[in-house]
Amino acid sequence: MNQIIENLLTRRSVRAFTEEEIKKEDLEIIARCGAYAPSALNGQSRQFTVVTDRAVITELSDAIAIACNREGYDMYKPVAIIIPSDERDNRFFTEDLSCALENMFLAAHSLGIGSVWLNQLRVTCDSPEVRSILSRLGIPKSHAVCGFCALGYAKNKDIPIPKKTNVIRFFD
Repeated sequence: MNQIIENLLTRRSVRAFTEEEIKKEDLEIIARCGAYAPSALNGQSRQFTVVTDRAVITELSDAIAIACNREGYDMYKPVAIIIPSDERDNRFFTEDLSCALENMFLAAHSLGIGSVWLNQLRVTCDSPEVRSILSRLGIPKSHAVCGFCALGYAKNKDIPIPKKTNVIRFFD
């Protein structure tokens, strides 16, 4: 089978990560793949913020937990996150960031790195606790987030891939 198609068919969300760090070069490749995703009208107004500092990741997950009123929320304890953000006045920022996230998930999978889409920043990015962290990370106040990419090596690598049946229909 074609490697790209195999990558598309075998990628799954990972919600349990090991403590193993991800090489900076791999994080750069993953973020670059996000930057190369399509953007409406070729606007390319996105920014990609890569965070590997565990203390900052924990601080952000704690702030999100407070903003969402979700006690014990830990973002699955990733070893790295990539936050794609875009100008909130870009009427297609959700679509642009979604394309970027999918590219990053597929790039991570091709490198043997697990990933999961976390969407809590969509509703919390403007809460004061969360926004102060995002601002410290250099994410402009004019930027919004539709989701972000949690990354790490999967603890459970041998999870069976469920078959997707009865979801494609042809009308000839």
